[in-house]
Amino acid sequence: MNHLKKIIFCCLLLLPALLSYAQKHKSAPITLNNISFLPADSTRKICIRKLEVTGTKKTKIYIVYREIQFKKGDSLVISSLQKELEQARRQVYNTTLFNEVSFDLTVLDSVNLNINVHVTERWYLYPVPQFQLVDRNFNEWWKTYNRSFDRVNYGIKFVHYNLSGRRDQLRIYLINGYTRNISFSYNNPYSNRSLSNGFVVNAGYSQNRETPYKTDSSNKILQYKKDDFTRNSFYAGVGFTIRKGLFKRHFFSASFTHMKVDDSIIYYNPKYFNGPVTSRNIIDFAYLFQYANVNNVSYALTGKTAFLSVQKRGLGFTGGINMLTLEAGFNRYFSLGKNWYSSIYLNGKLRLPFDQAYINQRGLGYGENYLRGLEYYVIDGVATALVKATLKKKIVSFNIPFRLFPKVFTKIPFTFFAKTYGDAGYAYNKKTTYTYLNNRLLYSGGFGIDVLTLYDINLRFEYSFNQLGKNGLFLHNQSGF
Repeated sequence: MNHLKKIIFCCLLLLPALLSYAQKHKSAPITLNNISFLPADSTRKICIRKLEVTGTKKTKIYIVYREIQFKKGDSLVISSLQKELEQARRQVYNTTLFNEVSFDLTVLDSVNLNINVHVTERWYLYPVPQFQLVDRNFNEWWKTYNRSFDRVNYGIKFVHYNLSGRRDQLRIYLINGYTRNISFSYNNPYSNRSLSNGFVVNAGYSQNRETPYKTDSSNKILQYKKDDFTRNSFYAGVGFTIRKGLFKRHFFSASFTHMKVDDSIIYYNPKYFNGPVTSRNIIDFAYLFQYANVNNVSYALTGKTAFLSVQKRGLGFTGGINMLTLEAGFNRYFSLGKNWYSSIYLNGKLRLPFDQAYINQRGLGYGENYLRGLEYYVIDGVATALVKATLKKKIVSFNIPFRLFPKVFTKIPFTFFAKTYGDAGYAYNKKTTYTYLNNRLLYSGGFGIDVLTLYDINLRFEYSFNQLGKNGLFLHNQSGF
C-alpha cells in the first residue's frame, strides 16, 4: 500500500497545477431568452410551442423524448418551470448516453415558449484489449497477493453501449489467462413501439484455475487451485423489463447454469453444493423492482433509490441448492447547502431455508455490499443487514481543455469531494463452522476523497478503521459505463 500512498501524494501535489488550467466559468445547463415576456403572475401557465432535440448522431431522437416528462403542446406552471426543466435534464443525462445535456428556452410571448434540448453524445464503441484482476477487489490483489501479474486475465472486450441508437447494449468477452471467459449479452430496454418494454439475453462459458471453496475462522476465503482448471461453468439466461414511467422499473428473469468442480473441493467442503456431488444444474427465477430518482445515477448527491428483489433457486424448497432469497435496499441523498451533502444506505437480505449450500451464502464483502474498512474480509450469511452513512463536501470543480478528440469531448471535468463515513452491519449464519465476524455487530469508519471525472468515472480514496483495531488506505473505482 506504500506505492498507493505515493500515488495519492503525487496527485495532491499536482492539484495546484491542475487548478491553474481550470476554466473560470460554470456551465449553464438551462438558459432562458426573452425572460421579460414572462408574466408577473407565476401561477399562470405557459405553453410549449416547439420542443426539439439537437446534437444526436447515433441516438434516436425519440429516446431523448422518452425521458422528458412533458411534450409539445403541454402547458407548464411558470412557478414550477425551472424545477420541471431540471428534472427533464437529469433524466436525459441519466440515460448515460451523453456527456452534456443543456436546455435552451426562448420565450415567444406571455403564453408561449420554445425549448431546445442540446446533447453531446458519448463514445459508445469499445473494442479494447482487456486486463482484469481475478481477485474480489483491487485491495486484495495489491496486498494479499502482492500485485502478482500471474493473477490476471487478458483478451478482448467488445462493448457497444448504443448499438442501434435505442440505448441497447451488446457485450462480447473473449478472455484467457488465469481464467477463461467466453460470453455475450444483449440488452434492449426499448423493444416495443411505446418504449416501455425490453428484453435481455445472455450466455457464457467460464473456467477457473482457482476456486473459493470455504471461508476460514478469520473470515478469509480459502482457495483451491492447481495447474488445471478446477471449476467449469456454462450459463444462459433471458429477461424481460417493464418501464412505463420515468422512475420505476420491473425486471423478470430466468437462467440456467451448469457448474462442475474438482473432486477435491467437495472433499474439503462437503457443504459446497450441500451434497456429495461435484456438479449441479442450477435454475434461477427472479423478480426485481427498482426505483431511481436522483440527480446522477452514477454519483448521486440528491434524490433517492430503492429496490426489492425476490429470487427462487432450484425447483424444490429444501436440500441441495434450493433457496428463496428476499432482498431490499434504500438510498437517500440530501443536499445540506453550501456544497455539503449526506447520504444513508440501507440493505437487508434473507435466505430460506437457513441450511444453505456454501455457494448460496454470500453475505457481506462481495461487490458493493461491504463495510468500508473490512474489504479484506468476507462474512457469509443467510441473513444480513448493512447501514452506511456518509457526509461529504464538494471542495473544487473545474474543467481542463482537451482538444485531442474534439468530436467526442473538448474538456475533461474534475470534481473533488472530501468525506467522512461510518458503517454498521450484521451477518447471521448457522454455527456449523466458527468464523470470527459472523453473528456479531460489525462497525467501521473513516475519511477520504472522491474524484469524479469524465464519463462519470469515480475514484474513491478511503482511509478506514474497523473494530479489529486495524486501519488502512483503500482504493475503489467505478464508472457510468
